[in-house]
Amino acid sequence: MSIQTARQNRLLEVTIANGEHNYLTLEMCRALVDAIEAAEADRSTGAILIRAAGRIFSGGIDLDEAADPENTDHGFLHHKLFSISDRISKPIVVAVQGAALAEGMALLANAHVVVAAQGTSFGLTEIRAGLFPFAGFDALARAIGERRATELALTGRIFAAPEALQMGLVHEVAPAFEYDDRAQDIAGKLAYSSPEAVHRGLEFVHKRRSLSSLDSG
Repeated sequence: MSIQTARQNRLLEVTIANGEHNYLTLEMCRALVDAIEAAEADRSTGAILIRAAGRIFSGGIDLDEAADPENTDHGFLHHKLFSISDRISKPIVVAVQGAALAEGMALLANAHVVVAAQGTSFGLTEIRAGLFPFAGFDALARAIGERRATELALTGRIFAAPEALQMGLVHEVAPAFEYDDRAQDIAGKLAYSSPEAVHRGLEFVHKRRSLSSLDSG
C-alpha cells in the first residue's frame, strides 16, 4: 500500500499508508509527487491536504532501499519530492501525528501550513545511522534556518511539538482528537480561496526564493 486519495469538492486529500512506520519508499515518493503534480494541473483542485494513517506520520525514507545499488533513481525522486513547494502554486496543508522523523520532516518543510497533534515528536535522525540528511536539508534550512537545521542534522536529537512550533516547522499544535479536523478545516478554506490570488501569491514567493538563492550565490 502506498497512498490513498479522496476528493472533498475542491480539496484533494492524500493519505500516506505504508505500514507501521509509513516509510517514504520509492513507490511512496513517486505516488506523492504524481498526486501533487496532478492536483497542480487540475483546475478543479484548490488545495491539497496530506495526512498519514496509523500512529505516526513518517519514519523517513527506507534506508535499505536507498542503499540498494540497483535503485539508481532514488536521488532524483527524493529531490523531486523534497523540493515540490518550489513548483506548486496550490496550498499544501499537512496534518502530522505521532512522529515525523528524518525525511518525514522534509515533507513538512514543503507544506505551506502544518498542524501537529500534541505529543508529536520530531527529529533529523539520519546521523544515528551514520548518514547526513542530504535529501531534505535544503527544504528544512529554508523553513527553520540553516543553523537550526545543521544543529538538528548533527545531533539527531528528538524534540517535541512546542519546540517545532517555536522554530516554525509547524504552524499550529492541537489536541490529538482535534488536529486532523483543524487541518482539514484550514485546507478546506484554502481550497475555496481565490485561485488567481493564491496562484499569483505563491508564484511571487517562488520568484523571491529564486532571487534570494541568486543573491546568496
